Amino acid sequence: MARRLLLSVLELAAVLFLVSIGVFLLLSLVPGDPAVAVLGEGRTPQEYAAMRHELGLDQPLLARYGDWLGGVLHGDLGTSLVPPQTGVLERIGSALPVSLELAVLGLVLALLIALPLAMWSAYHQGGRADRAISAATFGLLSMPSFLIGIVLIALLVDGLGLFARNEWVRIGDSIGGNLHHAFLPALTIALMEAAMFTRILRGDLVTTLHEDFILAARARGMSPLRIMLSDALRPSSFSLVTVLGLSIGRLVGSTVIVEYLFALPGMGKLVIDAANQGNYPVVQGAVLVIALVYVASNALIDRSYGLLDPRTRRAHA
Repeated sequence: MARRLLLSVLELAAVLFLVSIGVFLLLSLVPGDPAVAVLGEGRTPQEYAAMRHELGLDQPLLARYGDWLGGVLHGDLGTSLVPPQTGVLERIGSALPVSLELAVLGLVLALLIALPLAMWSAYHQGGRADRAISAATFGLLSMPSFLIGIVLIALLVDGLGLFARNEWVRIGDSIGGNLHHAFLPALTIALMEAAMFTRILRGDLVTTLHEDFILAARARGMSPLRIMLSDALRPSSFSLVTVLGLSIGRLVGSTVIVEYLFALPGMGKLVIDAANQGNYPVVQGAVLVIALVYVASNALIDRSYGLLDPRTRRAHA
């Protein structure tokens, strides 16, 4: 167990190291001058040169990367170039909880939708309910998230007035207000994820329901609901859990459109605004943190396989 944990930590460190190199190199190739982002337009060449020296931009690329990586290892992700010139870690600390909450709420809603639909569809394989659910999920998968968000805004915000579009309440200020304002963007994420989860789980459930132990449970007169919940669901969840782990990390950094539609101060908006402003320290730090969330969530999912099937624990022993 200790050896596996050490290997997981080393793999995490290796991936983050490669991500840090890639992000730093890519941003060094992006056109634009950080000195202009700091001082603004209309300054003299001497002022821009002095600012580049102050920022260390006149140093070799390897030396700049070493300085930045050394700061990261000491918990310092740098300082924003654009006012307010606060620490990058402080900006991420303000934006990351929003994106994490949005991703987690979206996935919880997606699971609440997908689990009953997948079980119902698999148990009535080939029937009308199965065909209707399949058609609905394929339809949702073909719709981009921004279109789902626009439809929900038109129906629930502009039409019925149930939600506000451009408001956000921190969970520390009001739990009820936070959940009220987070529900609609989370639902926007959940509908597409639920369609994907339903398709994946339904396919695995159909296979499991033809196994001998399921046929034996039916022969003993067990109810369909009990068969699904106690016998079929857990061994059919490996693919779903894997996709769930990928989704957590992906959604933290890829909810840009949803955050834009609902004016949410999350990681997606932070990265886009920083990239447009030439605020490279914020982009570097944010991408590194997103990669950390992505890799860590997948590591946790990998460890959870043993809970779903004890045979995987023996296989890795």
